[in-house]
This record gives sequence, C-alpha cells and structure tokens, in this order.
Amino acid sequence: MSSDTSGAAGAVGGPGGAGDRSGSSGVGGGSRRPNRLAGSSSPYLLQHAGNPVDWWEWGPEALAEAARRDVPILLSVGYAACHWCHVMAHESFEDPDVAAVLNDSFVPIKVDREERPDVDALYMEAVQALTGQGGWPMTVFLTPDGRPFFGGTYFPPEARHGLPGFPGLLAAVSAAWRERRAAVLADADSLLAAVRQRTRLPARGGAVGTVAPRAPREGADAGGSAASDARLGPTASSGVAPLEGVDGPAVLAQAFAALVREWDRARGGFGRAPKFPQPAVLDLLARLGVAPVGGVDPGLAVEILESALGAMAAGGIRDHLGGGFARYATDAAWLVPHFEKMAYDQAGLARAYLHAWQATGRATWLGLAEETLEYLCDELGDPAGGLHSSEDADSPEGEGRYYVWTPAEVEGVLGPELAGLACEWWGVTDRGNFAGRSILHRPWPPPGGTAAADTLRLSRGELPADIEAARARLAAARLRRARPGRDDKVLTEWNAMAAGVLAEAALATGSSRWLAAAERIGTFLLGALRRADGRWLRSYRQGRAGQLAVAADYAWLVDAFTRLGEASGRAIWTDEAHTAAAELVRLFWDAEDGGFDTVGRDAPPLAVRMKDVFDGAIPSANATAAFALWRLGRLLGNEELVAKGERILAMLADWMRAAPLGAGWALVALHATCATPSEVVVPGVAPDLVAEVGRRFLPGAVLAWGDPYDSPLWAGRQTGRAYVCRGYACGLPAERADELGTQLDAIGGVRR
Repeated sequence: MSSDTSGAAGAVGGPGGAGDRSGSSGVGGGSRRPNRLAGSSSPYLLQHAGNPVDWWEWGPEALAEAARRDVPILLSVGYAACHWCHVMAHESFEDPDVAAVLNDSFVPIKVDREERPDVDALYMEAVQALTGQGGWPMTVFLTPDGRPFFGGTYFPPEARHGLPGFPGLLAAVSAAWRERRAAVLADADSLLAAVRQRTRLPARGGAVGTVAPRAPREGADAGGSAASDARLGPTASSGVAPLEGVDGPAVLAQAFAALVREWDRARGGFGRAPKFPQPAVLDLLARLGVAPVGGVDPGLAVEILESALGAMAAGGIRDHLGGGFARYATDAAWLVPHFEKMAYDQAGLARAYLHAWQATGRATWLGLAEETLEYLCDELGDPAGGLHSSEDADSPEGEGRYYVWTPAEVEGVLGPELAGLACEWWGVTDRGNFAGRSILHRPWPPPGGTAAADTLRLSRGELPADIEAARARLAAARLRRARPGRDDKVLTEWNAMAAGVLAEAALATGSSRWLAAAERIGTFLLGALRRADGRWLRSYRQGRAGQLAVAADYAWLVDAFTRLGEASGRAIWTDEAHTAAAELVRLFWDAEDGGFDTVGRDAPPLAVRMKDVFDGAIPSANATAAFALWRLGRLLGNEELVAKGERILAMLADWMRAAPLGAGWALVALHATCATPSEVVVPGVAPDLVAEVGRRFLPGAVLAWGDPYDSPLWAGRQTGRAYVCRGYACGLPAERADELGTQLDAIGGVRR
C-alpha cells in the first residue's frame, strides 16, 4: 500500500488540529558545526545540517552504528515543504538538550520521503498500524536491524493534545530498550507482522475477489523476468493470464457507486475536511463521461467531475494570481489551503482539467489546464531542463503570508477604484478569512449550479479586462514579497508525470509549446538521471544525481516516453519507453506473486519487501505500470507487456470496488481496457489526420504516427493514410480527415 495518506481523515496534528502535510520555509540550525547532512543533495536534509542532532542519512552505515552501540534508531521522515516537520525541528531538533539525549541514547536518522519513498512507505505502514493514521513529520523508533517498534507523527516539546512530550518520550523509549528489551523486540516482531498483513497483494488465480491475498516477501530478490534480452520481444511468454475472472464493467459500476456515496454534492469533491483534489478519480470521471461502461450514468459522472473542478478553481486552494494549486484544503469548502505547491499535483490536476475540456468542450477547463501547465513550467523549471519539486507554504512572515491580502494592501497596488472591483471579485474584506487577511477566491457554486461554471470566469483568459489588469499588477507586486522557499531537487517520477501530461496537452491542442516543454523534460531526464549502465536514478540537484530509482520512477518513465512518441511522431521516444519497460520488468517484477516490488532487486533490502498498490497523493506504482505497459504493449504488439498490465489490474480489482478513492489510476486503466481498445496508425507526416485524432478524447485508443518502429502496426501501411485498428486488425485506410473522423466515431469518445 502507498504510505501517502492524502485521502485519509488527517494525521496526528499540532496545535489547532493542524496536520502533517503543509509547507514551510527552511529551518535554521544556529552556528554550530554542520553535521553529516551537510554533504546531502536533499534540500530537506540540508535544512537540518545545522541541527545539534548528530543526524545520519539512511543506509547500512547508520544501522551498523546502532548495532555497534546497542542503541535504538530514531527515524525522522519528512520533506522540504512540510510545515509541521519544521515546527518539530524548531521545537526539538534545534534544542541542544533534546539533541544531547538523541545523540547519547539513539542513532538519529533523517530521511527525505521524496528521495526515499521506499523507506517512507515501510515505516508509514508501521505508524498507521500503530495509530490508525499517519503523516509527516513521521517519527519512528527502530531496532538496530531496522524493525519498527513504536512511532507516530508530530510530537510536541511538552505533553499536550493527548500527545506525550518528545523529551519524555525519548527517555521512556530509551529506558524500555535498556530494561525491557525482550518486550520491545516482541513488539517489533508483532508490528512487522502487521505491516506484512497490511501490504499484501492479492494473488492471481480463479475469480479475483475469492482468492486469499498473499504477502510481499522479505529481503532478498523477489524479481524476475521471462526475457533474457535487454528488451522484451513481442513473442516473450510468462504464462500471465489477462484479467482472469474480472468483470471490468461491473467493477467500474461498483466503484462509481461508491464514489457517488462519497461525493460532497454541496461543495464538490469527496468526503469531509480536509479536502484533497483526487486527480486520478477526476480523470476517471471524465473518461466515464465520454465512454460510459457498466451502466454508469455519463451525465452524473460529468456533474461530479465539474463540481469538483469548479469548486477547486473557485476556492483558495488555487492561486488566482500566479496559477497552480496548493496541496489540499483544510476545510470542506476548498477555501483555506495548506499553501505548499507540489509538482505532482500540478501534473495530475492539469491532466484532469484537460480531459474535462475534452469531455465537455467547456473552455474554462482548458484555460485552467493551460494555466496550471504554465505555472509548472515557468515557476518550477530548473535551468538545466527539469522541474523542481515544490514551493513551501511558509515565507519568512509566516504560513501563507505570500498569498493573502488586506483591502489596504490591494488599494496600495491598484488605487481605490480598481481595488474596489478587485476586492469584490476575489472576496477581499477587512475581516478576512485567514488570520485577518483574505485568501483570494470566487463564490461557489455559481448561480445556476455547476453547469454555469463559466459564468464565474474562473480561468485567466476569461477574466474581464479590468480584473485581468488587476490580477497582473497584484501578481507583479506580490513578487516583491519574500517568496516561499523552494525544494529545487528534480525527481524522475514527478518530472515524468509532467512530461506525460504536457505531451497529452500538445496532442490535444496542437500546441508546439507544450510539445517542446515535454521533450525538454524527457531529454533532461535521459541526460541527467540515467547512468551509463542504463540504471535510472531518482533524484537530481545542482548537477548531482543519486538514489536508485524505484518502480514508480520506471513506470512513469514508460508512460511519459510512450506519450511523447504519440505526441511527436518520433520513434526515439517509443524506443526509450520500450527500454524502460524492459528494465522495469527485469528489476522489479515479482515472478512468483505478480506485481512490481517497490525497490529493485539490485537495491539493499528493507525489513519488508513492499509493493506500492494503493494511490495516495500520486497514483501507485503498480497502477501506473499496469496502464503504461498495457498502452505500450499495444503499440509494440508486445503481448507480454499487455498481459502483465492486465494481471496487475486483475489483482487490484477488489480494491477498486471497495476503495475507489485509493485506486483511481487503476480504475482509469481498467476503464481503458473496457472502452473499445483500438490503435490508430498514421505513417509519415500527415498533420490533418493526426490533428483529427488529437482533438478527440478516445480513452481506449493509442496512436502511432510519424517514424516507424518495430511493431506489427506498421506492416504494409501507406504513408499519408490513417488506419483504425482493433486487435491489430485494421479497417480501410482513410486519406481525408473526414473519412478518419467517421471511423473514429465508431470507436467512441468525443470530438472537440
């Protein structure tokens, strides 16, 4: 299971019920000599390089030190944009007295969860098993061999809100280790067993849903591949059975019914506060709106979709001046966010808005998609070519202060007349809605309901001229404020996500800008994050790349390179997708139980061998791999890849039915297998034919055009014609766009 708890009710919080996942500017560390973290490439770890705590990075050396000293490990996991991580740092890790206890009685290890999602996932499962909830900062006590025995999230310096004070907790744990060692070790064994139970992946065989699930295996190699070549050939065989026993339309219908029950009809989105965007689920709704299966009501699917998209775009979770979306809203009405902006949220939401435009034709959604992509490329761009990870919530003046306004501040920028219009437009009042200041927002729902979303003029291109002038001037003035800190590391997974949606946007809109941006990211990843031996790495910063890539990195690379091939017509991208897919299978496929392990067989093992199968803030590695391999396999005529993708979907079918908010991307993939899977081939350069495909939303289709590559789809094809195929059997070639359009109409979807 994924460790991200973005769909849960919230983590153990600090004062005022604040949770675990907001952003912050960096922490200070005083003037002491830097600790071991000073040489790290992680901005989060560097924020702690001046702590008096003698931090170690995660690795065998730290575990060996704990064994040598016979002391437990204090594991602290967070990320650079995490507000409560920095609160705990200020309160405890910068305190010399607390640091002295940590250094004397523990081996303290600091982990950036974004660089080491494998470590984070394992110990988040332990914390959730102990407490029923999780989040960051995550605080876990381990035996020297890495077994967790106690943990939580934020701990205050003194006992409050039902939480023990951190210094007292350290003393109690240290005493238990010295005086009740047998009980501690028994607790560790029990907790590890619970983690194994929580991370079981259902096995294939018979009807999915009746098979007893099986646990991921520990320790050494769980990988394996039927292919001995560096790339999987189209005739490779592994005995994988596709979607055995799974009624895809029935699963989708059950999942949709569960989503309807969770839908907040009044305020949009799902569940109560805090509210998370759920971009994968929104993507599913867009697909069901154009290609309904299982008796799903497409009108209701679109209504649920647009109510969420409109509420988020109108609410304070969106940056109305500069574009982009905050991580989540602390309230049910999407008004008050934790203000950090994550690259992966921008990628996921841009895709959801893009597909909503394709499904409905509403220009508002396209405008918001492009506005979000502009923020992603322009504000998070790295000079070397990739995208940075996040912007913090906090600036030096405090949480959210960069984004909020008073009427006097607005008037100081715009003058009284225009300020009056702007304050009325964005709800800026003397009373405010956030610590005496106002988060910019628009009313929601609009008069006439969700269907009238465009009457609010939510996207930048729809604003009245005077309001657009006010927006531009306020945005320029805001740049003179102290901007929140930025986590400037470049992550393979998140960059591949962004490249994929940029490629989709390029194909759908015909935009050369988005295609150039997608190819720039893809080229950067190939040059900076792949070693000479072909092994991908996860993280890059200021010329340094490190950390072995995990399954999610590889899965999103396959997706991104496949979509780059579809958008550009350049075979090099499809070839790179094939190579990445072969390595994904070679390093991560579990030949015994199926599915992809989180870490490769070449990585040091953790206490439990994990499989990432449940969506959190980001789609799970296995769902991503299933969809990416299924799409690529159909382009290549590679049944091995198709079958592996379908086997994973079969394994996840029960979870899709029962917990669709945590299985959105698997449901997207399952929907594609049910929505008239087809291949469209346009050999050579035929812009009008490619544009006819691009302007249609075809959830089950893949596109091959331009340069040929090794695939049966290209056999016997004539340049300048289009072929619409199902199961590699193609109809008559189309020479004109209208002829092609008629054939595309027959496979569903909509044209915009």
